[in-house]
Amino acid sequence: MIVGTRANESRGITAALCLGFVMCLAGSIAPAEESAEPRQPDAAAGRVLAGTCAACHGEDGNTLLPGHPNIAGQNARYLLRQMQYMRDGGRDPKTMAGQLDSLTDENLEDIAAFYASQSPRVGQASPEGIKLGEAIYRGGIVDKQVAACTACHAPDGSGNPLAGFPSLSGQPKDYVIAQLTDYREGRRTTDREDYVGMMRHTAVNMTDSEIEAVANYLFGLH
Repeated sequence: MIVGTRANESRGITAALCLGFVMCLAGSIAPAEESAEPRQPDAAAGRVLAGTCAACHGEDGNTLLPGHPNIAGQNARYLLRQMQYMRDGGRDPKTMAGQLDSLTDENLEDIAAFYASQSPRVGQASPEGIKLGEAIYRGGIVDKQVAACTACHAPDGSGNPLAGFPSLSGQPKDYVIAQLTDYREGRRTTDREDYVGMMRHTAVNMTDSEIEAVANYLFGLH
């Protein structure tokens, strides 16, 4: 009986030690943290941050100055990416020099959300050259391997927000001419990382008159 009692006591002590070890081990392992919800951009904060942008882009993102784009209603993904390029040196329009240097990605997300929430204006295209512009936009130039613009920017020029392809509807004619010319001449290369150079491949074989025709057509497209 004495031997049996001691054996039982020994087993009991061993079990208690094992249980204590397991509980101690469990206590030392922190529970996995739940994944944080993705941050939602704050358009109201973006409006405040964009205060100085109004001088060139207008209070609501519809510019009144030559050479500047309309950014009202532009998709947020495209706006964010372009602002990052400008801040980090991948794109350097002279009028944007230093404007974004002190802003974080979260600041830029808020600004992009603000402008994306605004309503864009559409202009009136000139009848001169509009048929050529429409033909290129909708069908490209087959013998020059110029792709149709609708493939990425949609038939109405609204772009593709999920892919980050920009809206072109109502963009000022002089701005579009400048950008397509810069792509053609290799001065703008922001299509390199995300879109394997598709804009430069498209613009490289376009003449000045073809670029102007497309730009005119886009100004009134909606």
